[in-house]
Amino acid sequence: MSETIQRNMQKPTGAFVGASWAALFIGSGAYLFGLWNADMQLNEKGYYFTLLLYGLFASVSLQKSVRDKLEGIHVTGIYYGICWVSIIISLVLLGVGLWNATFEISAKGFYAMAYLLALFASIAVQKNIRDIDLFSEEKLSHESKSMPLSEEPVSRVNKVLPRQGEEK
Repeated sequence: MSETIQRNMQKPTGAFVGASWAALFIGSGAYLFGLWNADMQLNEKGYYFTLLLYGLFASVSLQKSVRDKLEGIHVTGIYYGICWVSIIISLVLLGVGLWNATFEISAKGFYAMAYLLALFASIAVQKNIRDIDLFSEEKLSHESKSMPLSEEPVSRVNKVLPRQGEEK
């Protein structure tokens, strides 16, 4: 990761991590609760349910691709493009579905807002998971560099395989 990016990054606070998870559960839960109680045919419910899953997957994939590119990890252009197209398609399909739906305008707004909250929250949760993992790896690498060789923990692999230059 580049030095500029690393200097500006901070470990996410517990409050932000909790708020992100809460937003994901509230957005997805409200959407699914509304869908469960909706007076529509089962195939319509399946359409909206599939859109939620597709949108969540697309948003997490897009966040991962953007973050990988930011950290200098190679992301193919086709995958990056597919992520963006998937987000756009999921939003357009939701818009078309809600436009043609026969329920009240307030219900349409409810579904749209719950959907957008769930997508945004999934991006925040993915970012938090990635940031926490990054800071955990940095902490482990700093601890292992500062640990004297004699205190190095012995792994299961070291017990089974001989060290370089040693015979069985």
